[in-house]
Amino acid sequence: MERVFVFRPSHLLLLICFLLLSQPYCSSSLSSFSSFNSSTPLCHSHQSFALLQFKHSFSIEESADSDNYCYPKTNSWKMGTDCCGWDGITCDTMTGHVIGVDLSCSGLVGPIHPNSTLFSLRHLQKLNLGYNDFNDSTISSKFGGFANMTHLNLASSFTGNIPSKISHLSKLVSLDLSWNFGMRIETPSLKRLVQNLTHLTELFLFGVDMSYVSPNSFMNLSSSLTSLNLFECGLKGRFPDNIFHLPNLQLLDLSYNYNLTGSLPTYNWSTPLKSLGLSITEFLIDLPNLISNLKSLKKLYLRRCNFTGSYLAHLPNLTQITSLDLSYNNFGGQFPWSLLNFEVLTYLDLSGNNFIGQLPEVTTNLTQILSSNNSSNSQLVNKIPSNLEHLLLSRNLLNGTVPSWVYTIPSLRFLCLNYNQFTGHIGDFQHNSLVVLLLNNNNLHGPLPLSLSKSVNLSELSISFNNLSGNVESKIFSKLKSLQYLDMSNNPLLSLSSFTFATNILPKLSSLSLSSCKLSEIPHFLRTAEYIEDLNLSKNQIKGNIPKWFLEVGKDSLYSLNLSYNFLTSVGHLPWKYMDILDLRSNMLQGPLPVPPLFISFFSVSRNNITGQISSSICNLSFVSYLDLSYNHLSNLIPPCLGNLSDYLIDLDLRSNNLNGTIPTTFAKGCYLRSLKLNGNQLEGLLPQSLVHCRNLEVLDFGNNKINSTFPRWLETLPELRVLILRSNKFHGALGNPKTKFPFPNLRIIDLSHNEFHGCLPTNLFKYLKAMMNASADKGELKYMGDYYYQDSVTIVMKGFFFELVKIQSLFTTIDFSNNNFKGEIPKAIGELRSLKGLNFSHNNLSGHVPPSLGNLTNLEWLDLSSNKLTGEIPIQLVDITYLAILNLSENYLFGQIPQGKQFNTFTNDSYNGNLGLCGFPMKACGNDEGQQPPPPSTIQEDNFKFENGFHWKVVLLGYGVGFMFGLGLGYLVFSSGKPIWLVNIFYGE
Repeated sequence: MERVFVFRPSHLLLLICFLLLSQPYCSSSLSSFSSFNSSTPLCHSHQSFALLQFKHSFSIEESADSDNYCYPKTNSWKMGTDCCGWDGITCDTMTGHVIGVDLSCSGLVGPIHPNSTLFSLRHLQKLNLGYNDFNDSTISSKFGGFANMTHLNLASSFTGNIPSKISHLSKLVSLDLSWNFGMRIETPSLKRLVQNLTHLTELFLFGVDMSYVSPNSFMNLSSSLTSLNLFECGLKGRFPDNIFHLPNLQLLDLSYNYNLTGSLPTYNWSTPLKSLGLSITEFLIDLPNLISNLKSLKKLYLRRCNFTGSYLAHLPNLTQITSLDLSYNNFGGQFPWSLLNFEVLTYLDLSGNNFIGQLPEVTTNLTQILSSNNSSNSQLVNKIPSNLEHLLLSRNLLNGTVPSWVYTIPSLRFLCLNYNQFTGHIGDFQHNSLVVLLLNNNNLHGPLPLSLSKSVNLSELSISFNNLSGNVESKIFSKLKSLQYLDMSNNPLLSLSSFTFATNILPKLSSLSLSSCKLSEIPHFLRTAEYIEDLNLSKNQIKGNIPKWFLEVGKDSLYSLNLSYNFLTSVGHLPWKYMDILDLRSNMLQGPLPVPPLFISFFSVSRNNITGQISSSICNLSFVSYLDLSYNHLSNLIPPCLGNLSDYLIDLDLRSNNLNGTIPTTFAKGCYLRSLKLNGNQLEGLLPQSLVHCRNLEVLDFGNNKINSTFPRWLETLPELRVLILRSNKFHGALGNPKTKFPFPNLRIIDLSHNEFHGCLPTNLFKYLKAMMNASADKGELKYMGDYYYQDSVTIVMKGFFFELVKIQSLFTTIDFSNNNFKGEIPKAIGELRSLKGLNFSHNNLSGHVPPSLGNLTNLEWLDLSSNKLTGEIPIQLVDITYLAILNLSENYLFGQIPQGKQFNTFTNDSYNGNLGLCGFPMKACGNDEGQQPPPPSTIQEDNFKFENGFHWKVVLLGYGVGFMFGLGLGYLVFSSGKPIWLVNIFYGE
């Protein structure tokens, strides 16, 4: 996952508020209580006492990063001093009554009880308790008792319903209930607020749950309203158009209401609107019309929106815009930089589009422009954007070098150019304003500039997946005391030796990724990483045991540790009590199974040399969601209690061990299991029918065991089942009678090969394989099965070889019923499975003709019908399968001329051997007496059709074109161990 902003929890709310420039109310509402008068008389003693009692009802969490605004204001509250001089307190200049309390971002921790002394301050006019932690307490109805209240800010961690008495505050001018993600408001309460608060000018409900509120409830908002923020409130339905006609409205933010629809006025629209946010809504937006009508607009946030028309062709100048977000809209072409006024621009986010070309040059630098190889195509800007604070261009197709003016912007705080095609060196930054620098996933080369050491405010740095080289000097980081997130992974020419052996640097580091950096040991500077939370040292050359000193690192903070793909032999006791993710796969770990921390949710030790049995203590991991112990030497029984973990367990992988006995039968109702893989063990007995309780199951892999059963018909009750592998067991009997229905609408991979099934192929099964029918649905975005934490993998037989699909593409489809005792004809219904990539019915007793409907399988890449009793001619329709790379029709009774053209011109004799009646290329030429029907099957001894070990495939490379193999290569398709390395390297690289 790409991480952009990393901050301490005590500052999270304030800093998010600051970063979301679409929320100017943050600064206004936080500063609305800042005017104090030093000439006020002494405050009343009972009010002073009430404030002190209020202070003592909380614990104070003081952050080491306290600044001018965020600090414990109550530290100045002392008994015997005038409360009118305390931080955050405002008194009336005539009466001495406390009329203002501003304790925003003061580190208050604890609930506010209904009997709090705060409610005795009856003269309060302004109250700001925002950005504290009130332990999810509810808002007391007593907040509605402040009759003179004009400004109320409760933007903290409150939950529950908004009390109706808030609507009694008839003098309210500003109401801020933002950041209360556990709070909800219903239509009656909202209507009362709208009707009674007639003087309201600011209403901020950012994050309040309004999913059951009708947007029409906002119809009668006060005409004096200047700011309305409904960011991420769960609103749905059509938003009333009249809001856009409010005469004083300057800020409107409806962003992140995914199901909120509406449209902007197209005529008679005059508004003073200065800031508009419609990101991630269903609003229809005509961007040229919007820009033309909103003459006062300064800030525009349209991330992932629905646009009408061609936005670039008719865009007017955006010269008045200071903040612009058009990210993740799939816009393409060159962005018209000349439309922007770089002199006033402070925030620009064009991430997640398909913009091409280079960043513009500055007109004053004529020498650089003229010397540019692409000067004829260069776009220009008039002036260095000296006020720019955020330049976010991630995930585009931008190329060329980063222009020099980017490194000279004095105010630049966030520079995100990651996931592009930039080349050249990283330049020298002239100022120390940077907070976030993301340059990862480009083609940058050269050394890491020493000028980075001046960026003393830098909190996040990512330069991974580039071609950087040279030595990384520890002095670059010695002054970066604020750095919390660092990712230098996958720069193969970058040497980290002097950096990793440094000490006493990066004291606030919370996330570090040094994957694929050729490290031979764990970096020494981690000894002092007191706050480390996320550590990735995977794919290095770390050998031997984990050093003892490392077991003390982040003892109370480390939640994610990735040491996979190293050469570790032992890890010892794992002391991290709060660890959530532990990845030790693909090492050389020996001995018994390591015991992970109790609260782990992801634990993988696959592909090691671990021996012994799985102790029942594994069931103490009551919160584990992903458990992967595959490819080890574990033996004995699977602990029966593992089935009881299904309340949290999502993926369980025990493949390729030496486990025996039966599969646990205790999968309970409400089971969350999505993937269960037990392939390659010695398991016996039946499949547990209690798996019907696992309604989310997508992958079941029981192949290569000793399970002795008939086909488990109850599997059809699993609506999400996508992969079913039962190969190489002792399954037997018929799959069903002719009337049996097999509702497997999502099934994409089914492998029943090498069992003892008999009877006819189930026609109804093929009729219900909906996911294999719609070829057009496979043309979209490449997706893989699984989720962010864990992507499924299975081993299948594809084109005659065992392949491990390390990731399973959602479009991959295959059927393998080979090496059974199926008889009868091949159902014509298979011709409807137009998404099918592979079909194997070989080594059965199938008879009749090859159905011409197989020619409809235009995505098919391998077809094996060998070693059956098929008769007749090869259908000419098979020539239309243009992606067909492998065809095996050998050892049947086919006759007549072999079809010619397209892929059929690439197949060799091996595709047709044993069919004495066939003629034509590549076999013998057809003459007058050639191509005759061979003797009927009954005259051939049955022994010729016994199952054979191995395969008679011939991999045909000529004329193969751009079949599915290329896609699988991109998806990390690899041979399983023992297959020819040269062939792997030809197709898939190292």
